Amino acid sequence: MICVLCRLLLACFLSLPVFAASAQDWQKRSIYQLVTDRFATSDGTSPACDTSKREYCNGTWQGVIGKLDYIQNMGFDAIWISPVVANIEETTADGQAYHGYWTEDQTSLNPHFGTSDDLKLLSTTLHERSMYLMIDVVVNHMAATALPPNLNYSAFAPENFSNSSDFHPFCWITDYSNQTNVEQCWLGDSNVPLADVDTEDPAIVAFFNSWIHGLVQNYGADGIRIDTVKHIRKDFWPNFTASADVWSIGEVLDGDVQYVSQYTEVLDAVLDYPAFYPLTAAFGNTSGDLSALTQTVQKEQSAYRLGTAMTGSFLENQDNPRFQSFQTDQALVLNAMTWPFVQDGIPILYYGQEQGYTGANDPYNREALWLSGYEEDKPLVIHVRMLNAARKAAVASSGNFLSTQLTFLTTTKNALAVSKPPMLALLSNGGSSSNPSWSVPNAGYKGGETLIDAVSCNTLKADKQGGVSVQSFNGTPKVILPTSVFNESYCKSLKGDLYGNTGSTTEGASSGAPEWGIKASILPLVMTIVLVMVSWSAAG
Repeated sequence: MICVLCRLLLACFLSLPVFAASAQDWQKRSIYQLVTDRFATSDGTSPACDTSKREYCNGTWQGVIGKLDYIQNMGFDAIWISPVVANIEETTADGQAYHGYWTEDQTSLNPHFGTSDDLKLLSTTLHERSMYLMIDVVVNHMAATALPPNLNYSAFAPENFSNSSDFHPFCWITDYSNQTNVEQCWLGDSNVPLADVDTEDPAIVAFFNSWIHGLVQNYGADGIRIDTVKHIRKDFWPNFTASADVWSIGEVLDGDVQYVSQYTEVLDAVLDYPAFYPLTAAFGNTSGDLSALTQTVQKEQSAYRLGTAMTGSFLENQDNPRFQSFQTDQALVLNAMTWPFVQDGIPILYYGQEQGYTGANDPYNREALWLSGYEEDKPLVIHVRMLNAARKAAVASSGNFLSTQLTFLTTTKNALAVSKPPMLALLSNGGSSSNPSWSVPNAGYKGGETLIDAVSCNTLKADKQGGVSVQSFNGTPKVILPTSVFNESYCKSLKGDLYGNTGSTTEGASSGAPEWGIKASILPLVMTIVLVMVSWSAAG
């Protein structure tokens, strides 16, 4: 009888409805991106994982479930997982399809990651925690192991893709200034050619619209990330995203603001590649130019359909070298990591960034996270926790925070003052040997208002006109909020100062990158207290 009841309860549990998450709901979130095969194993073991071999390392959806505390304790309330459908099984000269982007069968799940019940359980477990699930999807192509005429189209499923006529004729993309070439020629290489699907074919269009609706409904996805968006005609996307009926964000891998802006007309959001390039250049060395980042963001604000509010801001991802593969100065790292959390769009953190991973280009930037031990008292983990908490406090305190576009109050080659009331972010690229200062007369605070830097937990006062003058030591960034929004004891509880790692609370003391610590066992309690205090602040 007990077993029958268990099965009934499990069936009800697995059929819980998807959140009706709007674009505005997603805007309040912060997203933790993970490569499913490299995040966590089902049994919690830590097998060796040689990234250079490009092989499966046994990460699973069950593994993700087991490490949701780790993600949530940093303040993330949404995850983005790898594509879930079945990929080619062959070991090619380019390795195996552990990343999920080499689709062979759109109608089956990747058995390496788990079962249908596992994926449903991940979704429902996230929803029980009030977290969102975003699934990566690939529409543009199917993966093969040979070029035409030796390509075996019958290996593709479903039957919509079983003939050469279901694909554009083979040609490599050779001219990215020619949009037809971009949309109808093939990605990949001779080892794993990516056969370009004929997304002009009405039957294929109908299949994909039905398929995405079913995928979202079956697995309770709250959003989708769409791969290789610019490789499909723009007018394909409105019906596709309407069929998904959840929030969509697309990868348009291009640094040109005007080019990317076209896709903001057909998708809910885009990954912020135009800002990614000047961001990494600005903080990549001490001679970087922060004004280039300013200029790009200002162009985006005027060019994009919804300004920069509907962008996904990131410093790292699976397609680019990790920031610390080319810059390990921790002040520059802290400044660069801060940007996605203080700009207008939705912050996205790529797994392993918080552990200081240093992998360069693919495949080296897809390390196994279990090899880090999931340590929660590392400086970058705590920095991320502080940034998430500061952003959530700002969102809770002001109904206008998300709808108000940021303004650059101060911009030089080496320093920025970015205002998004009630938050003021002060960034610099002088590195750990620098002690930058900012004088921001038009910061917008009340005269004499008590403020706090959410990075260091040091307090300061606005001047009589509401301006801010402050110095940072060791090149660390500052994220300023009123203490009525983000109070000092709240800040210290997150940072860990209540557990023996005390530091000066007088602004101007040395505030480099100390070895902060916090006991993992009390983190859920701390985060509960944080949420209560944020709600209390918002109500007051």
